[in-house]
Amino acid sequence: MRTRFILIQTSHAGNVGAAARAMKTMGFDDLVLVAPRWSNVLRREETIQRASGALDVLENARIVATLDEALDGVSHLCATAMTPRDFGPPTASPRAHFEKLLKRALSAMDGQALEVENAVKPDGAAAESGVAFLFGSERFGMANEDVYRCHVALSIPTNPGFGSLNLGAAIQVIAYEWRQALGGFAVQEATPARVQADAAQVAGMLAHWEQALTGIGFLDPAAPKKLMPRLNQLFNRAQLSPEEIHILRGVAKAMLETAQAKR
Repeated sequence: MRTRFILIQTSHAGNVGAAARAMKTMGFDDLVLVAPRWSNVLRREETIQRASGALDVLENARIVATLDEALDGVSHLCATAMTPRDFGPPTASPRAHFEKLLKRALSAMDGQALEVENAVKPDGAAAESGVAFLFGSERFGMANEDVYRCHVALSIPTNPGFGSLNLGAAIQVIAYEWRQALGGFAVQEATPARVQADAAQVAGMLAHWEQALTGIGFLDPAAPKKLMPRLNQLFNRAQLSPEEIHILRGVAKAMLETAQAKR
């Protein structure tokens, strides 16, 4: 399924930029604005600043006059409406609904595997279908007639006493949940992979420490008992890096120098 985010009658330019940023962080880039307050909203300074580098999403975004134009190629509509209505589509949490949606897509594919990357991409005519997430105006939300066209009203589980989310935050939550349903992204390591010192480096450091401990009188070379083997096991458990070996050898060197200075 292609994935589209549709903002209806957006009144604050900054929210368009925030939407682009939220989408890009989750790997989506199809943004359509329906009758926004500003005709030049995609080029306004506040929009660009709030996009925080997601300029490609803004460049690819489209502005249309009606919701019908925004729904071209979309087969499944998800409203994001918090206001209770007398009737309309069923209400579901994003996570629960996305699980059912993808199960139905798998079933429709006759058991064929779905390729998941930026979206679910079935073969043949089904590849033209798509899912759209509709977000209403910041001032009055989604109009009833727009909600009634949708297959589901997504409700983000929030504190019952305070469920107010700004537009950018709501888009980020929906984008995250949909990306997770599609398979998600791998967690990126914040630090380089740890390199472990080899056995020769550990043995050299232990010999240095044995010399230093003897020098300060902590180790009796005539009756060493099991001190050095126990230290060997301790350092093995620590899985020392070459840099840590260097530090420990520096400590041993300082102990020897201090012992020699006192003689």
